Amino acid sequence: MVQNEAEIFGAVLKAARQEAGLTVEALAERIGVSERYIYRLENNGSTPGYALLYKLIRELAISPDLLFYPEKSTQDSEVDALIRKLATCDERAIRVAKATIQSLIDTAPRQEP
Repeated sequence: MVQNEAEIFGAVLKAARQEAGLTVEALAERIGVSERYIYRLENNGSTPGYALLYKLIRELAISPDLLFYPEKSTQDSEVDALIRKLATCDERAIRVAKATIQSLIDTAPRQEP
């Protein structure tokens, strides 16, 4: 069955919200809409206007390719998702992330050549 754009959007939105560990209520509060509106987006084929689409993409770190090119065979990589999440961080969070990554690199088991 071929999905229309609204069904694709709803499925991507719901998956991204769940992956972020957010309830419908929490997401609605973060972007300033009603819970009912989020349910309509996820389940009833509603689509948001540009301003709300922008907020959702940024809040949930959704790859626009998932929405605009769903036929692409490659899935969003973990690294791409991490980069989008980092883009939403403030300077302090970036410093913490960099230090954490460096610590992981420094303490990783060494592989023999």
